[in-house]
Amino acid sequence: MARVVRRTWRSDVTSGLPRRDRRSCQYEAYVPDPLAARRMAIDAPVAADLAEAEAAIVELNARHGVLADTEALARLLLRAEAVASSKIEGLEVGPRRLLRAEAASQLGEDPRDVTAAEVLGNVESMAWATGEAANGRPITRDFLLEAHRRLLAHTDHRGIAGHVRTEQNWIGGSSYNPCAAAFVPPPPEFVGDLVADLVAFLNDDMLSPLTQAAIAHAQFETIHPFVDGNGRVGRALIHVVLQRRQLAPRVVPPISLVLATRSDDYIGGLTATRYRGAPTSRAARSGLDDWLGTFATSCTRAVDDVALFEDRIRELTGAWYERLGRVRAGSAAQRLITVLPGAPILTVATAAALVGRSYQQANQAMQRLEGAGVVRQITVGRRNRAFEASEVVDAFSDLERQLASPTGATRQARPVRPVPRRRRD
Repeated sequence: MARVVRRTWRSDVTSGLPRRDRRSCQYEAYVPDPLAARRMAIDAPVAADLAEAEAAIVELNARHGVLADTEALARLLLRAEAVASSKIEGLEVGPRRLLRAEAASQLGEDPRDVTAAEVLGNVESMAWATGEAANGRPITRDFLLEAHRRLLAHTDHRGIAGHVRTEQNWIGGSSYNPCAAAFVPPPPEFVGDLVADLVAFLNDDMLSPLTQAAIAHAQFETIHPFVDGNGRVGRALIHVVLQRRQLAPRVVPPISLVLATRSDDYIGGLTATRYRGAPTSRAARSGLDDWLGTFATSCTRAVDDVALFEDRIRELTGAWYERLGRVRAGSAAQRLITVLPGAPILTVATAAALVGRSYQQANQAMQRLEGAGVVRQITVGRRNRAFEASEVVDAFSDLERQLASPTGATRQARPVRPVPRRRRD
């Protein structure tokens, strides 16, 4: 049965802090029920919402889409998802700033942007995790540890990267004690068994993919197995499940962008799953339905907005071909148009690698695209030349703005969180 356990916190902070940070207290830590072998009863309307969301994700992945190289769209949306997941944790960075830091990093330079570097760690961790899941490898404890290690590898927290916590953590309240925390996860002695149970659940295909992803995410956030980075790894886990179960083998819908917009519903849904007592109780079933309903509608909204983003990219690529005039099939210029939506800031060297052409061919093609107004020359890092497809970056920013609005129309309903400024038409 899910329960709380009482613990005593003895403060060793003596001075220099407010009284609330120096206090000792008794607190309650929550220990959830295991997931493996638990029977899940879901109300019919919620099950219908989940089925509708799954159908939308399947259609998104089955559609030929606007890009000859579907990976380009997938790469851009993966960045959008990592940016949003990081924003939920308070890491604010806009698309253009992130892409320029990424280009500098690819050149072997320190991007000199601590926040962008941390978000790039999230991009790398999510890309690795979803790639491993797509290869059909089972999800293991070591898999979770490696995803966490990659997330924090280039931050000040790399000392704890890839390690399950051995101390109590908490959410909200003081940074120095759990006395006024909003939620206290299980004490460390419970974490190992709960992670093992979660791994078993992740490798069991009894539930539908979206249901499994939602429940696994909620359980991961409840366990909070790491000192830091739990939210970002937990949201990456959603896409790991969708990849492993082949529900989203090509394109990751930016679910975190919607969850960030619906932050109150998101936190409320996770909280609702933390019942006390038997998993068959009314509170347990009602809480699960609340969370699954929120998750399903968030997924559907994410897919709908991606469809609008695809339409915008289709318009852009069509306009590029018109500006360029005759473009030979298979040429470096044609290949660059294909990959630009997924890599809108490129150096000539990275362009050559992406399109499989020589440096000289890529450079000539890039000059042609610059002359047609498809890209513009910028400087990244210290003095490195790069090229930016500004219209793609603007479309990426517009997608973020759109998903930050409760209605999807920012002129009607203002974004509920910080987003890039609207472009002047």
